[in-house]
Amino acid sequence: MSVRTPAISPAMEDYLKTIYQIAEASDGAPVQTQALSDRLHVSTASVTGMMKKLDQYQLVDHEPYRGVVLTAKGEQVALEVLRHHRLLELYLVEQLGMNWEDVHAEADRLEHVISEGLEDRIAAALGQPDRDPHGDPIPARDGTVATDPWMRLTDATAGAAAEILRVSDRDPRLLQYLAERGLKPGAVAHVDAVDQMAGVITLTVGTTTCTLALSTAGEIMIRA
Repeated sequence: MSVRTPAISPAMEDYLKTIYQIAEASDGAPVQTQALSDRLHVSTASVTGMMKKLDQYQLVDHEPYRGVVLTAKGEQVALEVLRHHRLLELYLVEQLGMNWEDVHAEADRLEHVISEGLEDRIAAALGQPDRDPHGDPIPARDGTVATDPWMRLTDATAGAAAEILRVSDRDPRLLQYLAERGLKPGAVAHVDAVDQMAGVITLTVGTTTCTLALSTAGEIMIRA
C-alpha cells in the first residue's frame, strides 16, 4: 500500500490523516478549514497554506469556502499513516504493557518513521489485528478498512443495551476516566436514563452505574 515519498512530509501526513478522520465522522462531508484548525491547534492561515500545498500535490481537492476532500492518492497516504498509528498503539498496549491513555502521543511520534518491513512484523506479531485499543479499525495492508454500523452514545435511548465499539483517543484524561468505569470497546452499557435538559446520560456497566455529560458520551461510538 506504500505511497509515501520523501516529498510528502510528516506535517502533510498529519493533515491528510486528520482530514480522513474528520470526514469519516461526518459521513464524508467536505472538511472545513476551521475544523482542521481546531483539531490540529494551528491557525486558519496555516491550514489554508497547507491546503494549497496538498492541492498542488494532488492529495486533496480544495475549493475555497466549500471545504476539502481527499483524492484517491491522498486517502491512500492517510490510510497508510493510520495503519502505522493504530498498529503502534496496539503493540504498545499488548506487547509493552502501556496504558491505553498513553499510547496515542507515542504513536503520533512514531507513525511517520517506521518502515514497511517493521509495520509487517508488528502486524504479524499481533496476529493481523483489525482494531486498535480504542476500537478504531486498522486499515489492512491493501488499504481496505473494516466498517461496522455505528452511532454515538448520545443517540441511544433509555432502556437500550449499547455495545461500545470505539472511543475517541485524543484526550488521555477522558480515556483514563472511561477505563475506570469499564467503558471500553466490547463492553455493553445499559442506558438507564437520558436527561437532555440536564445534559447527562446515566449508564450501568456490570455492577457499576455512572453519569456522563452528553459531551463526554458523544466521544463514545456504539454499535447501531
